[in-house]
Amino acid sequence: MQEILPGLLHWTTFHDGIRARVSSYYVEPAGALIDPRVPDEGLDAFAGRGRPQQVVLTSGLHVRHATQFADAFGCIIRASREALERIGDDVETAPYGDGDEIAPGISAIHVGAIAPDEYALQIAVAAGAIAFADALNRYGGVLGFFADALLGDDPAKVKAELKDAFRGLLTRDFDHLLFAHGHPLIGGGKAALRDFLQRPVGHEDYGQVV
Repeated sequence: MQEILPGLLHWTTFHDGIRARVSSYYVEPAGALIDPRVPDEGLDAFAGRGRPQQVVLTSGLHVRHATQFADAFGCIIRASREALERIGDDVETAPYGDGDEIAPGISAIHVGAIAPDEYALQIAVAAGAIAFADALNRYGGVLGFFADALLGDDPAKVKAELKDAFRGLLTRDFDHLLFAHGHPLIGGGKAALRDFLQRPVGHEDYGQVV
C-alpha cells in the first residue's frame, strides 16, 4: 500500500476474473474502504491505520473482497440501491443513493450510462478527489473508456452519456482522479478530465479519437 495523499492509501492486486491488476483505496479519516481487495501484504497492512468502518462499492460489479473486510473488521458494506439486484442476497449491504454522504467527506454521484448502478464518489481529501467505477480508466498514463465490446449494445450512446456525466463532475471541486481500473492521477485531475472530453480515447486505441 502507498499513501498517495495524506490519509488516502492506494494499492493494486491481481484480479483473476479479469486477468488484470485493479485498484483499491482506503480513506483513513472516513474509515472507508473503496472497492477493496485484500492487499498482497494481507489485512495486517491496516495495523496502525485506524480500523476500517465501512466498505463502499462504486458498482455492484466491485464486491471483490468486501465480505472479508466485513468479517475481519466488522465493517458495514455500502452499495447503491441500483446495485442491490446485481449483488443479490449473498452479501448483506446498506444502500445509498445519489447525493448521499456515505461516510464523512464522501458523497455519492450517480453516473449511470454503462449500467444503472454506475456511481462515482466525491472525496474531501487534500484538494478533493473523484473516484470512478467503470466509467473511466487510466492505463499507461492515459484516460480512456473501456473497449466498445464492454459498453453494451450502443457504445456511442453510452460514451455520449458518460461525457455528459463528466461535464457535470467538472462543476465540482477536485484536483485528483481515482480509478478502480488503472492508476490514480494525483494533481491536475480536473484539467485532465476536461481535456479528455475534447479528445476521448478508447482502451484499445490509445491516442485515437473515438
